[in-house]
Amino acid sequence: MSDFLKHECGIALIRLLKPISYYQEKYGTPLYGFNQLFLLMEKQHNRGQDGAGIGCVKLNVAPGEPYMARERTTKTNSLSRIFRDGLKSYQKMVNDGTIHPEFPQTVKDKFDFGGEILLGHLRYATSGLYSRENCHPYVRESNWPTKSLMLAGNFT
Repeated sequence: MSDFLKHECGIALIRLLKPISYYQEKYGTPLYGFNQLFLLMEKQHNRGQDGAGIGCVKLNVAPGEPYMARERTTKTNSLSRIFRDGLKSYQKMVNDGTIHPEFPQTVKDKFDFGGEILLGHLRYATSGLYSRENCHPYVRESNWPTKSLMLAGNFT
C-alpha cells in the first residue's frame, strides 16, 4: 500500500555512469547530465513555487580542485533562472576560450555543473522561512572528499 500524494518538494537526481566524453560523442554535448536534470525538474516544476536549487559532485578530480558546486534561489521563475544563469556562465567560458566543448575534460574542469552526479530540488515550503538559506541542496564541505555531504530532501 502506498501513501497518498500530498504537496511536497520535488527532487531529481542524475548519476552519469560513463565519462562525460561518452555523452559528448553519443549526444553531441558534454552538458547531457545538466540538460537531463533540467528536464526532470521541469516535469515537476509545480512542486517548486518557493524556490529551487541544484548541486553537482565531480568524481575523480585532482587533489585541491573543486569537486562540489551548488546554486539556489527564491526569485521569480527560480527553476528557469538557475539553468539560464548556468548556461550563460557556460557560454561565457566557451566564448572566452576557457572551455572547449569538443574536449569534455575542459567542461568537467571549469564548468561548475559539468560533473557526474547532479542533484535538483524544488522547494514547496511546508515549514520554515521563505529564504534562500532554506532552499536545498544543503552542503557540508570538507577538505576530505569522503567527509563532504550534499543533501536534498522533503523535510518538514
